[in-house]
Amino acid sequence: MAAALFLGGLAFLLAVVWGGPLIRLLRAKRIGKQIRIEGPQTHQVKMGTPTMGGLMIVVPVVVITGVVTLINVIVEMNQGRPIANIGQQVLVPVGTMIAFAILGAIDDLQNVRGKRVKGEGMRPRTKWYIQVALATIIALVLHFGPSQLRSVAIPGIANRIDIGLLWIPFAIFWVLTFSNAVNLTDGLDGLAGILTATAFMAYAIIAYLQSFAGAAPGEAVQLSNLVPFSLIVVGAILAFLWFNAHPAQLLMGDTGALALGATLAVVALMTGQWLLLPVIALVPIAETLTVSLQVLYFKYTKRRFGEGRRLFKMAPLHHHFELLGWSETQIVQRFWLIGIWSAMIGIALALL
Repeated sequence: MAAALFLGGLAFLLAVVWGGPLIRLLRAKRIGKQIRIEGPQTHQVKMGTPTMGGLMIVVPVVVITGVVTLINVIVEMNQGRPIANIGQQVLVPVGTMIAFAILGAIDDLQNVRGKRVKGEGMRPRTKWYIQVALATIIALVLHFGPSQLRSVAIPGIANRIDIGLLWIPFAIFWVLTFSNAVNLTDGLDGLAGILTATAFMAYAIIAYLQSFAGAAPGEAVQLSNLVPFSLIVVGAILAFLWFNAHPAQLLMGDTGALALGATLAVVALMTGQWLLLPVIALVPIAETLTVSLQVLYFKYTKRRFGEGRRLFKMAPLHHHFELLGWSETQIVQRFWLIGIWSAMIGIALALL
């Protein structure tokens, strides 16, 4: 655990150093956020703020994890131990982060310079198809790979339940849901970053505690590898928050939001405690539900009464509270308090 915490601290330092040059580069390339007109008017001041800040998180995570993995491979080979599982234990979450970061970067660039209206990014249908394809590949690799993930842990039940091939659609749904949930949460300075850092920390604790709680040898190794990876992500996110604190100098963009959400889902799936992810990531789930409910209710009332009505003043949820008069700082801090509380509940349930 000491080494994992050290790597998390190293990720913070590297990302902070990388942050300044990244902001200058993005400004030089004029990669600034375009704000949609229908959003809260208070957000117009964010117009032009450098986006694609997820690069500040992804690059240090990939570099540090890659170096640590290479060292582990060399050590394992010298000691004559098999290294087949390393590909799944480390490269799958890293590969997930890279793949979704690339998709998010394309969306961010189209948001700034695309052929469509500025502020809209990729076509939603195209983006969705790519997400489904990536999520399917990830689920198949996790299920048919060396560790053959196929079970779910339920609080209060000692042994995990093997759900066989049914695990695959659940995994696809989880990756899709949480990549988009974090993306919807990324609307206020510091909000998505502070909540995802809390969730990754929660799963680092769960993985660490489970690795000593009677886990099978192979599973214990997998869990122990997830601990440093999760803490490296936490360290990089904290460095990003240094520049993303209100008023933000740098925005996460889809580059970071999609990558963090999908990777968080993969980490949860690999611990076996994926059923608890909606508890640990309660705020992103609430943000997603408010969008879904808003759309469904608007369509229903338009069909029923001839005029669409809204459940919330604006969705996602943080915009609703903005229009109620809460300040941006109040919303972020209060949502973070809920995030810490839900993470504590999630960890407690994982240990039952």
